[in-house]
Amino acid sequence: MVDKKNPLKLNKLQLRTLLLFQELARHPDTATRDESTGEVMLSTLPHAHGDHVHIGSLVVSAGDASGFSNQAVWRALERKGLARSNFPIAITLTPEGVAYETGLSEKLAHTSDH
Repeated sequence: MVDKKNPLKLNKLQLRTLLLFQELARHPDTATRDESTGEVMLSTLPHAHGDHVHIGSLVVSAGDASGFSNQAVWRALERKGLARSNFPIAITLTPEGVAYETGLSEKLAHTSDH
């Protein structure tokens, strides 16, 4: 049986935001992992400078990171069981949120040259 792409029917902004949260979850400077539950708390979100945002070694369009400041996106991820929101202070990705395949990795993030 083939896994359904985007089975939770996240919209484009929700998918982009989740992908960026997943990337932040990989970096110890921005994430705290609970090894017993598999959850990852993000309490440091980057801010745009100019037209982009740096996430680790990646650079992302500021427009693609607009979900960082969108409470409705955080609530949708929470409703779908992918996160627990404490908007705008912190968000915790559930194991399902960490593992969710957004299908956007190749399209959205690029390595930074500065």
